[in-house]
Amino acid sequence: MNFKLPGLVAAPFTPFAPNGELALPVVSRQARTLANNGVIGAFVCGTTGEGSSMTSDERRRVTEAWMAARPVGLNIIVHVGHLSVGEARALASHAQDVGADAIAAVAPSFFKPPGAVELVAWCAQVAAAAPKLPFYYYHIPSMTNVTIPAAAFLTEARAKIPTLAGIKFTHEDLDDFRATRAIGGSDYDVLFGRDEILLTALGLGATGAVGSTYNYASPLYQRIIRAQAAGDQATAEREQAKARAFIDVMNRFGGQPAGKAIMKLIGIDCGPVRLPMRVLTAAQEGELRAALEAQGFFEFSSKLAA
Repeated sequence: MNFKLPGLVAAPFTPFAPNGELALPVVSRQARTLANNGVIGAFVCGTTGEGSSMTSDERRRVTEAWMAARPVGLNIIVHVGHLSVGEARALASHAQDVGADAIAAVAPSFFKPPGAVELVAWCAQVAAAAPKLPFYYYHIPSMTNVTIPAAAFLTEARAKIPTLAGIKFTHEDLDDFRATRAIGGSDYDVLFGRDEILLTALGLGATGAVGSTYNYASPLYQRIIRAQAAGDQATAEREQAKARAFIDVMNRFGGQPAGKAIMKLIGIDCGPVRLPMRVLTAAQEGELRAALEAQGFFEFSSKLAA
C-alpha cells in the first residue's frame, strides 16, 4: 500500500491525571501544538504513549480522543501491538472504524517469533483486521528483544501483507536501515525512530521520522531537515548536536519520565507515568529545568497552541 509520511511524526505522551486515570481533555492541546509546529502526524499508544501499560479499553478511548481532536492535516497512526493477537486485531479493527489513517504493531515479545516467517504471519493477522488501513511494522528491538532484521521482515512481508506501508525503524543498526530502504525502494515507507541520530538517517535517505522529542522540540528538528536538504551540513550538524545534548540530559533524568516532565515544563501537563516507571520528584524537575535552561533548550522548544 503506497502510503507515505514525509516529515516529522510525534509519538505523543498519553495524559494521565494525578490518580493515574486518563486525562483526555489534554489531548486537544497536544494535537493543536503538534500541528502548529509543523508536525504531520501522531503515533498514538506506542512506547512513548505507554500503550503497553494501558487496558485495551483505555487505548480505544485514547484513539477516539485523538480522532476527535486532530486538526486538519495531522495524520493519526494508531499503535495496536499486543501480546495477544486477538487483542491486537480488535484494536486494529477499532482504529479503522474510527477513521485512523494507519496502524502499526510491535512484535509480540513474551512468546517471541523465531524468525521472519513467523513474525510476518503474526503481523498479517493483525493487518487483516483493518484491511482499509496502511500497516507499519514497528521494529524496536531495545524494547521487544525481537532482533529479526527489518530487512528480513520486509523481504518476507511484501508478498504476504497486502496493506503493508512500511516500517517504523527504531534501532541503531544503520546497515539494516540502509538494507531495508534498498529492499523497499519507493514502494515502502521506512520511518526513522532515533531522534538523536536523525541527521545520519537523513543522509541515508530517510524522508520521515517518528519520535518522542518531536512533541516538544520539533522546531529544532525542522531546522536540521531544512539545512540538510539545502546542503548546509555545518548548520545541520550544529542543530543535531543540540538535540543530542538535551536528549542526554533527558536520559540522565530517567528517559520517559523526564520526557513527560519536559511536557509539563513547556506548558502541557500530561501527568505522571505509570508504574513500574517512577515520576520525577519536584526537586528533580527543578534540576531538569536548570539543565535544559543551561543548554538554551527553551529557545528552540515547541511553541504552545492556545
